[in-house]
Amino acid sequence: MTAVEESVGLPDDAERVTPSTRNGHSSLSTSAARNLATTTKTAPLMAGITSRWLLRKLPWIDVPGGAYRVNRRLSLRTQSGRIAFSHNGPDDIQLIPESLCGVPTLRGYTNIEVLREIARRCTARSFEAGEVILEEGQPVQEAVIVVHGRLVRSTTGSYGEPITLGVLTDGDRLGDEALLQSDPLWTATVKADSAGTLMVIPWSSFLEVVDNNQDLRDHLDAFVSNSSMRVNAKGEAVVELTAGHDGESEVSTSFVDYDLAPREYELSLTQTILRIQTRVADLYNEPMNQVEQQVRLTVEEIREEQEWELLNNRDFGLLHNTDYDQRISTQTGPPSPDDIDDLLAMRRRTDLLLAHPKAIAAFGRECNRRGLVPETTIIDGHRVVTWRGTPLYPCSKIPISPRHTTSIIAMRTGEREEGVVGLYKTALPDEYEPGLNVRYMGITQRAIIEYLVTAYYSVAILVPDAIGILDNVNISAPRGA
Repeated sequence: MTAVEESVGLPDDAERVTPSTRNGHSSLSTSAARNLATTTKTAPLMAGITSRWLLRKLPWIDVPGGAYRVNRRLSLRTQSGRIAFSHNGPDDIQLIPESLCGVPTLRGYTNIEVLREIARRCTARSFEAGEVILEEGQPVQEAVIVVHGRLVRSTTGSYGEPITLGVLTDGDRLGDEALLQSDPLWTATVKADSAGTLMVIPWSSFLEVVDNNQDLRDHLDAFVSNSSMRVNAKGEAVVELTAGHDGESEVSTSFVDYDLAPREYELSLTQTILRIQTRVADLYNEPMNQVEQQVRLTVEEIREEQEWELLNNRDFGLLHNTDYDQRISTQTGPPSPDDIDDLLAMRRRTDLLLAHPKAIAAFGRECNRRGLVPETTIIDGHRVVTWRGTPLYPCSKIPISPRHTTSIIAMRTGEREEGVVGLYKTALPDEYEPGLNVRYMGITQRAIIEYLVTAYYSVAILVPDAIGILDNVNISAPRGA
């Protein structure tokens, strides 16, 4: 024992504290060593980036003048639309008068006071599941509008078998076609598949409004006159042709008329001002350029918003600009193979289907229930479900309603195919990507660098049957599924 140990009275076997056992470590700790190491970092990541299949699969057309005009052959068939309602309570449902212009007979009629009078004469009527609303062969005595609920139209086939003609849901109507008939009869039986509410106006009440308003009578007379003209299956005026003749038969004369008021699509935009502090750009720019990373993430967010606008914008979005005649409803609620087949049958070619991922899952459940296995294919490195050879792409920007319903979109694309096309302008000043530029705006007195980031875009439906929508797609999984 040393003299020091004797002076403090340490026992002979006491543990000696040495540098090799300091703080419980016998070597340099990893936390201390990490201060001298180089950290490997990722670029800033973003959870909000989606696959954006719509942007990737649309053919894009350069619009140098900022506007795109869609010239069409003149159509003599009046387009249809859905009737809208305001719900102020379970027992207070009001028909929105302006939406009555969605009825072909009233398309283009502008006297709002008369439309309000028609709306006031409509009365609400409830119905229960299984109730027969209209019966085939009975006289048409009223016009019927579905406020909410599901009605099934059916008739009897050539061999006495029941045939389903279609499903009526919110905003659909029956009876307005009676205006063109002298003794109109219901051509199908309509039965309620669920409980709901109707809005009904007797024909006698509607004709009373017509008798009291000369401008409405003139409008309806013009509609009847136009409806008597010969049109093809798409509502375009027939081109008179001569076929199968021989000798010196007189050949028909005709011409193809154009729409006098073609639609023009002006480019819309999404933009923001990106702000970066000069101190950040000067001092914290290695190993990654702060300006580049800020711009990259901002562009990703703008592209996400761009796809949302292409689907949901009220002016040009696909969900709001698809023709009423190109919309169908699911037969039972969940998206079945039969529903998708009906959707595909509405156009001469379908290049892609778009659906919310939950709708794709619901379609998969329906296939499983029937013992079907949809095929898949690899597209751009992703495995995608297909049906009848048409890829079904996920798109989370298709909205889901509070009632857990959504829509599935079917499209034909390309200008040559008279389909759906995306619109943008290239060769922009300070262009960062096609149709998107990043413009330096200067440095503020607070030493903030500012960049204006802008994307210009729109989407055009070249002919009505280029796009179709399956509505009222129920995505709720049944109990026990």
